[in-house]
Amino acid sequence: VQLQASGGGLVQSGGSLRLSCAASGRTSSRYVMGWFRQTPGKDREFVAALEFNIGTTNYADSVKGRFTISSDNAKKTVYLQMNKLKPEDTAVYYCAFDRTAVIYTHPERYQHWGQGTQVTVSS
Repeated sequence: VQLQASGGGLVQSGGSLRLSCAASGRTSSRYVMGWFRQTPGKDREFVAALEFNIGTTNYADSVKGRFTISSDNAKKTVYLQMNKLKPEDTAVYYCAFDRTAVIYTHPERYQHWGQGTQVTVSS
């Protein structure tokens, strides 16, 4: 499975951005795609994830109510709509793929990763 992420950029505090990540290659009908983020010197942090068959989602507490994860199953694409962005949301965002149907928040559970995309929120 290959993942291609897009979106990101520079935005002012309170603004919005949308990230996309498309999966290609062989997949089953049940899998999870999610987003993590990382800042220099820190571990990769769970942001949100979605299970593609039922549509179950999970969010980190820090983004609940501001970020929304959604999918286009036909395109094997997951989106992360980020609203009310804060400077502390600044990070490199990575999309990830897990072939199981259970949402995990630990990055070690994900088998495939996309390239990172920078999100910078200015104050």
